[in-house]
Amino acid sequence: MSLILFGIYLLEERGLLALTLTSDRSYISYIIIALYTVFSIHWMYLVTGLSSAQKSVDNAYPLLEFAKPEALTSKHGNVYIDDHQLRDGIYADYLHDLIKKTRYSSANIDHSILLEALVERLMARHSFGHFASDLLLKLGLLGTIIGFIMMLTPVGELTDFDPNILKQLLSQMSGGMAIALFTTLTGLVTSALLGLQYQLLDSAAARFVDTVAVSVEVLVIPMLYGARTPISEPKQTERSSSERSNSGDTDLTEVNHVNMASDS
Repeated sequence: MSLILFGIYLLEERGLLALTLTSDRSYISYIIIALYTVFSIHWMYLVTGLSSAQKSVDNAYPLLEFAKPEALTSKHGNVYIDDHQLRDGIYADYLHDLIKKTRYSSANIDHSILLEALVERLMARHSFGHFASDLLLKLGLLGTIIGFIMMLTPVGELTDFDPNILKQLLSQMSGGMAIALFTTLTGLVTSALLGLQYQLLDSAAARFVDTVAVSVEVLVIPMLYGARTPISEPKQTERSSSERSNSGDTDLTEVNHVNMASDS
């Protein structure tokens, strides 16, 4: 974002930004720049939220790595690792849903559905940015059409080839051409910049999802398995096997008594 602001400063310093705005009598360049500013503020809001979520994962990783199995708990909608409460956000909500799922399910812990829901939620937030980038480009093309219309309209009204009239006609045509070119340039530049900004945001979101998936698969799920109460079926199996061995010894003793009786 700092590079973009620096580029805008250079354009203003060289007078190119003022030239673009003053040459556009259709005011479409004003609209494009205003929309780009609003969309960039929305982009900064998403970047701040994703950065906070990534920081929450980074802070929780060492706590999860050295915590006991029963240390991960969820109380009143908040997630705790020992006595440390995770900051409210995407990662805390994800762990809260996973703990709730584990609590009411005795099957193997599978968080693939929750992970897909997380990806869909992030992509839904970012999809508006790609629409906004396309909108800026379309507005630039609209300015091109309006500029050509303003350039060619005086030609149809030409009735005399007086030099003064032709000079005025050329002035009007150059004004229409300036509108077409400057609005196209403004739309292309802002659309490309906004598309690049949201592409970087998508890459950061993909890295965040990878970090969440690894931390849950490697640290959280083993902790949730370890926190479950052990099942007493193996002990029952051991008792039944010992009973079978005792009954087998009794049967062998009875067979020996029968053989000794028959020999006598």
